[in-house]
Amino acid sequence: MMDTRLAGVSDEYAAAREKLRLAEIELMEHRERVAQMRRSLPLGPALEDYAFLEGPRDLDAGDGPVTTVRLSELFTAPDRPLVVYHLMYGKAQTEPCVMCTQWCDGYNGVAHHLARNVDFVIAAAADPLALRAWGRQRRWDRLRLLSCGDNTFKYDLGSEEPNGTQDSTVSVFVKDADGRVHHTYSARPHLSEDISQRGIDLLCATWHVLDLTPQGRGDWYSSNDYGVAAPR
Repeated sequence: MMDTRLAGVSDEYAAAREKLRLAEIELMEHRERVAQMRRSLPLGPALEDYAFLEGPRDLDAGDGPVTTVRLSELFTAPDRPLVVYHLMYGKAQTEPCVMCTQWCDGYNGVAHHLARNVDFVIAAAADPLALRAWGRQRRWDRLRLLSCGDNTFKYDLGSEEPNGTQDSTVSVFVKDADGRVHHTYSARPHLSEDISQRGIDLLCATWHVLDLTPQGRGDWYSSNDYGVAAPR
């Protein structure tokens, strides 16, 4: 079955692959149960209407003016959820996080697909023009980049410490019938004292592809020194 049609497949391989197929089905079903639990979470607290700073969205527009946008204004329709990825950049994180950057490279590639169902933005504590400059260097032409270094958004959502240390986080928000914004879900790499890097595995396609190989993900870690498009 599946890849066991290849000529020369041994009985040992076929048996092991069938056992793996059944385990993959079990894992898929468990992932769906977990996803259903996530979807079934009760509505979280209503939030203050945080103000974000935004540089020009057009990568080729020059530095341009910086404008203010409220959290409530990030929703393009009342029934659409808002997904915010917290980029580790700003305050104590003086350089953009390498892992966050490669994840955002991926989000840029699928942002137009996500836009059919959700509103999606990147938030960071960095100065809005520095954030925009990094986005320009990475050619993030489909991502909305917002600076929140002047408010408590990242701290309140658990992606910033009092000393300015940053963490990667993904958060989901919805609007209620009265237009108030509620938090519904957040996740970050730390799941427990002994699990520090696996909490948002689902957001990293690179790890999933590496996990298909005999070598697995090993000690792979991203870098900002490769695959950077030349700024225009």
